[in-house]
Amino acid sequence: MLKFCTLFNTTYLSRGLAMYNSLKQHCEDFHLYIFAFDSNSYELLSKMNLEHATIVSLREFENERLLNIKGGRTAGEYCWTCASSTIKYCIAAFDLDHCTYIDADLLFFSDPTALVAEMGEQSVLITEHRYTPKYDQSATSGVYCVQFVTFKNNAAGMEVLNWWVDACITWCFNRMEDNKFGDQKYLDDWTTRFDCVHVLQHLGGGVAPWNVQQYSFNDKAKAVKGTVMEGNENFDLVFYHYHDFHYLKGDNYCLSNPVYILDRNVVKHIYKPYAKALSTAKAQIFDVNKEITAHELVDDLRWIKEVIGRSVLFFLRGYYKNFYRQRSIEQSFLSIKTFNIF
Repeated sequence: MLKFCTLFNTTYLSRGLAMYNSLKQHCEDFHLYIFAFDSNSYELLSKMNLEHATIVSLREFENERLLNIKGGRTAGEYCWTCASSTIKYCIAAFDLDHCTYIDADLLFFSDPTALVAEMGEQSVLITEHRYTPKYDQSATSGVYCVQFVTFKNNAAGMEVLNWWVDACITWCFNRMEDNKFGDQKYLDDWTTRFDCVHVLQHLGGGVAPWNVQQYSFNDKAKAVKGTVMEGNENFDLVFYHYHDFHYLKGDNYCLSNPVYILDRNVVKHIYKPYAKALSTAKAQIFDVNKEITAHELVDDLRWIKEVIGRSVLFFLRGYYKNFYRQRSIEQSFLSIKTFNIF
């Protein structure tokens, strides 16, 4: 059985639930430990009785070391600080033989078992950013991405994990300082600092906005297949990282810097399934919390409009109109029209 952990609050609730649903669809044997970073997300997730998940509250998770530094970090910085500690907590509290931390804004397209299996006898698995050259931010954001990182519960794996936990508690901020950035640049020298670290080679693990320009995609037998444009190497897409997918309020929006170019092929095969997955997750949330607003759903569309472009939005209209229709609030669809999206 694969053991995963993730963390998110109410802001990322639909994304985290969509990620869980995709694991359930593609992974035969797994368990996900979800660290709910506010009381609302904890209550909602607990009511859902997710078959393959354990919900962990902040009250259960936070220890004295974390509480002592919490006040000096932003909410985002504190989440980064805690990522390594969630892995350590799961291994200790649930007596796991391994644990893989995954970001809440991933969506799985096929079974991740192959990724974890690739590490073989090694004790730690990390994934590269694999930047498209014009988006290379290795110097500032790191060579590796804290999006899918596995630790085995053995002496070598725990040595690396404990080192990372201590480092993040000591310093983990959203700025560059002394060749450090958040929890991520700590990974840059792990392959030389430690002798038990494997860097994932499977191209299907870690496709993201900063590297997707290197690939083309197609659907075969209900799976998404990728091809490297230079070299024609083929691979199964395992997961995509929807970095900087924002829910927005009012007339404001925030994009990545730089803004990554996403072509129609990527929209069709990767972002269209995510729109559907988010719509399904929103419906699940609505079923346990009737106070969800139509405006929250509009936010999904506005981000995609600004990042991808108006011309590719029409495929989304059916998903969201169906959501409204099912819940007898079709009239609120007028709110979407006021944004001139369609």
